[in-house]
Amino acid sequence: MRSRRFAGVLVTVAVVLLPAGCRTSSSEAPAGSARSTASPAPSGYGTRFLGVDECSSFGTASFTEVPCTSERAAARVIARYDGTVADGPPCPATTDFVLHIGAQRAGGAEDGAGTIPQGYACMRNLEPPHPGDPGGGGGPRTVVGDCVYGSGRGQVRETACDGSGKRKPQYRVVRAVTSRAACPASTALYVQLGGEHPVGCARRL
Repeated sequence: MRSRRFAGVLVTVAVVLLPAGCRTSSSEAPAGSARSTASPAPSGYGTRFLGVDECSSFGTASFTEVPCTSERAAARVIARYDGTVADGPPCPATTDFVLHIGAQRAGGAEDGAGTIPQGYACMRNLEPPHPGDPGGGGGPRTVVGDCVYGSGRGQVRETACDGSGKRKPQYRVVRAVTSRAACPASTALYVQLGGEHPVGCARRL
C-alpha cells in the first residue's frame, strides 16, 4: 500500500489591477506554493504517484494518497503534469487547489528509474465547497464569474462573490476576450486570465 505524504497548500492567485484606460502590462503571481515531502514506498494505487483520477486525504500539514473509495478520500486529481506550474500547462478552470510535488527517490520505479519526477497535481474536492468554481473565491486560476478586491499596490485578489469571504467583492469578471478593445464599455478594470482569451473584463459591484 502506498503511503507517501507530501505538504500542500491552497494556492490563490494575485493579478495586477488595471484600471480602464491604463496601458501598463498585467501579470499573474501565485500567493504561495509547496513542495512534496513524499517518502519512498513500494507500489501504489496506480502506475503514477497521484495520477489522474487518484485521490488524496486532507491533513493539517500533509496529504496522503488513498483509494478514492476510502472514507479518508477528500480530493481527486483532475490533471497531472511534470515540471513546474510556471513552465507547464495551466490546471483546468475547475481546479480547487494545486499540489506541488518535488522530484525524489522512491521505492517503486514509477518512471523506470526509481524516482518521482517533479510535477504538480490539479485537485478537485470530492465534496463542496469548491473554491475553484466561478465566484467561489479561490482556486489557482481566475475565471469568468470570479470576484476580486483591491489588495494594494495595484493588485487584486479573489474573494467569494456571495460575500462569505474575509473581504467583500469589489469587481466581478464578466467576460474573457482576446484584447482590451473587446471589453464592454462598462469595464472598470482588466484582469489577466491567460489562455486563448487572456483579458478579463471586470465591472464594479
